[in-house]
Amino acid sequence: MYTPEFEKEAAKVADNIPNIEKLYNSTILMTGGSGMILSAVSDVIFYFNKAKNANIKILFASRSKEENTRRFTDDTNWEYVEFDATKGLSQNIEADYLIYGASNADPATVGKYPVETILMNTDGFNSVVKNTTFKRGLYISSSEVYGNDSVAPYKEDDYGYIDILNPRACYPVAKRLAETLCASYGSEYDKDFVIVRPGHIYGPTISPRDSRASAVFSRLASEGQDIIMKSDGSQLRSYCYVYDCASALLAVLINGKKSNAYNISNPDSIVSIKQIAEALAEQAGVKVIQETATETEKASYNLMTNSSLNSEKLESLGWKAAYSLADGTKRTIEILRAIASN
Repeated sequence: MYTPEFEKEAAKVADNIPNIEKLYNSTILMTGGSGMILSAVSDVIFYFNKAKNANIKILFASRSKEENTRRFTDDTNWEYVEFDATKGLSQNIEADYLIYGASNADPATVGKYPVETILMNTDGFNSVVKNTTFKRGLYISSSEVYGNDSVAPYKEDDYGYIDILNPRACYPVAKRLAETLCASYGSEYDKDFVIVRPGHIYGPTISPRDSRASAVFSRLASEGQDIIMKSDGSQLRSYCYVYDCASALLAVLINGKKSNAYNISNPDSIVSIKQIAEALAEQAGVKVIQETATETEKASYNLMTNSSLNSEKLESLGWKAAYSLADGTKRTIEILRAIASN
């Protein structure tokens, strides 16, 4: 659901996107545009249209026009393109830029639909590339591609172990394959792709169905309920407020080097699951309570005990975060409560 608060968030990160003018007067085809990350990216783009007369048009490719209409009712500089990521794009599209973000992402859905998760990131992605004319594409990957071998923040060329016979590996393995597809299109067909690997993104653009830990924590806290944590919370994560993630994604789209991947991580927000739960609880005035997860819940969990990311490569593009962990958790609670009150 839209709230004017989103525009304030977009305005705060606007100055952290080097060379944003390069996107002015362009058209962007975006898959997954109503999701957590790309809805925030769209907020930033529409902010530039309103504040700077940027004239950036978005083509939202998705299964349902209704979701885009509900989310972006106040903006007219977008069009709907019918697209099901499990079936592919059936029409030819012309755009200046392509941003591919269509994928199952929340753990419960990934755990329930591993085959569809793979197909969205491989067949669905390939169909969009084949049927779209564009000068640069950006693929949204994941920190899960790194596997589970490191105790230090991952750099972009660090890769660890993934158990490929575990169905939960459908997500990181599909992301790895899609990244290789980007590089292969660059090598064989001279397609210009850049890749982003977001860490653990949190913020008020979460879906009510999102089962990721930070999303569940945020919803519970905003409703005045105690946060239920179903692990010891020791797993280390790179957390990043969703509007910082949005500005980072656009910074890579504009300034990233062809066939390169960039971690999206706020270096000041590398904390454990327990610590972000406590930060959200503090902002909302609630408690953190620990319970035991069911076997079904455990089966859908991220396989990595450490998914902290090194952000030096991203920062070398001139990007920086605008929100501290305290600022981001505060705005998450405030905005979710504002949405609930409308």
